[in-house]
Amino acid sequence: MVEYNSEQYKKEVLFRGKKLEELKKLDTREFSKHLKARERRSVLRNFDVIESFVKSCEKKKAKNKPIRTHKRDLVIVPAFVGMSIGVYNGKEFLTVKIIEGMLGHRFGEFSPTRRAVKHGAAGVGATKSSAKLSVK
Repeated sequence: MVEYNSEQYKKEVLFRGKKLEELKKLDTREFSKHLKARERRSVLRNFDVIESFVKSCEKKKAKNKPIRTHKRDLVIVPAFVGMSIGVYNGKEFLTVKIIEGMLGHRFGEFSPTRRAVKHGAAGVGATKSSAKLSVK
């Protein structure tokens, strides 16, 4: 029987041809050069907001506090990879574990605001046959 080493067959994750370690060394503005146009513009405009959020995340992580945010429009940068962030969906904070595949996306994409509709039985008077039933 042949045993396989799982480390040997692990696929290397690349983002636009760069490894995660290389991306983590980059400044947020330099990382934005690897994004598509809309996300790049968002990162460059909200550079100070992203940097302050990264610093607050590191402080909370050091104190073992949960990281929670209402900022659904922030673009995910390499500094967030490996963190668990609670993103508000309008009712509750959904915990999102940030992985390499989420780079360049926004927090709100991973915290849906709408649920699937679950229809129950029709009420009294909702159909022609139930209209003649007494309410009592």
